[in-house]
Amino acid sequence: MKKYIIASLIMLTTNVLIAQEWGSVEKNKVTMKEIAPVWAGCENQSGAGLQKCFTQKLTQHVVKNFKYPADAYKSNTQGRVIVEFIINTEGMVEIKNVSGGAPALQEEARRNISLIPKMVRPGMYAGKPKAIQYTVPFDFKTGK
Repeated sequence: MKKYIIASLIMLTTNVLIAQEWGSVEKNKVTMKEIAPVWAGCENQSGAGLQKCFTQKLTQHVVKNFKYPADAYKSNTQGRVIVEFIINTEGMVEIKNVSGGAPALQEEARRNISLIPKMVRPGMYAGKPKAIQYTVPFDFKTGK
């Protein structure tokens, strides 16, 4: 009887810990959620803080590495480019699709995203590495 109670407590504790990190437990139903990839500098974050840190680092990266193509700027080429990419199970960026805007603008958006460094840890789902998809819009406006 004592062994059964201890085993039950261990299983309950394990489920609660899993729920805190990966999802929730409700009426014997476990709901899993994706955990964002981890940028360098975000290692001490968890849950919503980790997602917020990922978004912050991604925004900083895009702004820091943004370069309006000179010829496109001179010719007043403007537009919105959408880049769809994943952070794969190795923590590396894979660009899946680039759409919208002129080819020069698309190339700049592709270049910017391809410079994202390898993540400290890839995204996770149920404790296993998972490729997670992201979409980033680039608005190219000359202000002329």
